[in-house]
Amino acid sequence: MAEGKKSLNFIEQIIEEDLNTNYKKEDLKFRFPPEPNGYLHIGHASSICLNFGLGEKYDAPVNLRFDDTNPAKEEQEYVDAIKADIEWLGYKWAKECYASDYFQQLYDWAVEMIKNGDAYVDSQTSEEIAEQKGTPTQPGTDSPYRNRSVEENLELFEKMKNGDTPEKGDVLRAKISMGASNMLMRDPVMYRCLHKNHHRTGTDWKIYPMYDWAHGESDFIEQVSHSFCTLEFLPHRELYNWFIKKVSKPGDFEPKQREFARRNLSHTVVSKRKLLQLVEKGIVDSWDDPRMPTISGLRRRGYTPDSIRKFADSIGVGKRENLIDVSHLEFCAREDLNKVAPRVMGVLDPVKLVITNYPEGEEEWLEAENNPEDESAGSREVPFSRELYIEQEDFKESANRKFFRLTLGKEVRLKNAYIIKGEDVVKDSEGNITEIHCTYDPKSKSGSGTEESLRKVKGTLHWVSVKHAIEAEVRLYDRLFTEETPDGVKDKDFMDFINPESLKVVTGYLEPSLKDAKVQDKVQFQRLGYFCVDKDSTAAKPVFNRTVGLRDSWAKIKN
Repeated sequence: MAEGKKSLNFIEQIIEEDLNTNYKKEDLKFRFPPEPNGYLHIGHASSICLNFGLGEKYDAPVNLRFDDTNPAKEEQEYVDAIKADIEWLGYKWAKECYASDYFQQLYDWAVEMIKNGDAYVDSQTSEEIAEQKGTPTQPGTDSPYRNRSVEENLELFEKMKNGDTPEKGDVLRAKISMGASNMLMRDPVMYRCLHKNHHRTGTDWKIYPMYDWAHGESDFIEQVSHSFCTLEFLPHRELYNWFIKKVSKPGDFEPKQREFARRNLSHTVVSKRKLLQLVEKGIVDSWDDPRMPTISGLRRRGYTPDSIRKFADSIGVGKRENLIDVSHLEFCAREDLNKVAPRVMGVLDPVKLVITNYPEGEEEWLEAENNPEDESAGSREVPFSRELYIEQEDFKESANRKFFRLTLGKEVRLKNAYIIKGEDVVKDSEGNITEIHCTYDPKSKSGSGTEESLRKVKGTLHWVSVKHAIEAEVRLYDRLFTEETPDGVKDKDFMDFINPESLKVVTGYLEPSLKDAKVQDKVQFQRLGYFCVDKDSTAAKPVFNRTVGLRDSWAKIKN
């Protein structure tokens, strides 16, 4: 049976309808327009995958355009981070553009609008303008400055441009209608005075365009065919079209704005303002802290580009906002890492295991499969000796039949090694077990083909040879918030839901094959989860981050 054709989402349907009516394929052009005032997060990743994915599907160019119209909040650091994130996700932009590239053109168009009676300088305070705009059920009232002469408006606008007007002084407003049902059409502000250094234009400009004025006009300049925005910009579409009509001529190709719903992620916040608070208040170390929902944080934690792209593709685009459980993102990480991550052994909560009948001073190297999901991954050798580390939770002095790990008088297999039997324990003065003594069956070596090696035992434990173990710092990351919607609980601050267990640092003991592991190398610590090498790692002190566990531990809590 032939595989069914994947149905189109509503965004693709819009494009297909346009291609069937008045658009040519060569007209198609998309853009991703981040504001460089913070690091990109998982929500931006969905938008990146949408726009660049459409570019790939239709073989159309996609511009990366920075909406850098607010020098008070924007920095080159954010520009560089955004570019790095997009490249890491595997996308290439056709042109790197900036709204600041168009400052002169935007200014010239604004002057023309003043001359045509479509814009005026308003000398009211921001509070007065807000008051005079009315409410959704009551029309606004005209500004007392709405009917200034063209000459006076041009003179005042020139003063604004030259820096002769103080910050928070005059603004330039479009002259539309103070009685419009859409409040965004009630003479919106186009320019405000800001005497700040811009990361690209320096101090050349003392006025900066507002988003609604700059965005649509930038799309028009670049001849973007479809400008996809999130749903909160739906009321802005009318203004987007009005502004473009004011600068276009008959026959010009005009961009089309369409909106899609955000896909919110549980147990996190994605507001840049709130993410910045987490950084500034020291809740996290940086924008790329592995607990952050930023793309750089996910990358540092060990997520792969494929896992994020698959996540974005699987949640799709829709017309209604909904909450995606973060466990789905974690599932996408597990699914991808399962295919690519080599299996290795590490012990994070160690207790010493002594094989009393194994010759002292002897060691051997055992063959271990690198990845059962990938035949081409091959195998490696791991050292085995008389003294090993195993996980404390893998041993109980006495246990019921449902405990399939090591206990006194019962047998388990050591992964890739031998069958052992618990014999005795050594305890300290407080009764804590410091050593487990056991015996092994020398003929039970894994893969040897002997009758003893084929014997079935119910438990298999991972282990590390004490003599050969690499000591490493292991950072066990968990969700940053305990609440599903931390910024959506009435009368509560999102900070009230910080998870005190979001980071636990332990000393782990790892097999020696990891001594040459490089930053961002990804592995599965068998039976524990997926980990990657952190950028803080050095040869003298390796550092590993837990990406995700092998299973969703939060599912148990919910149930």
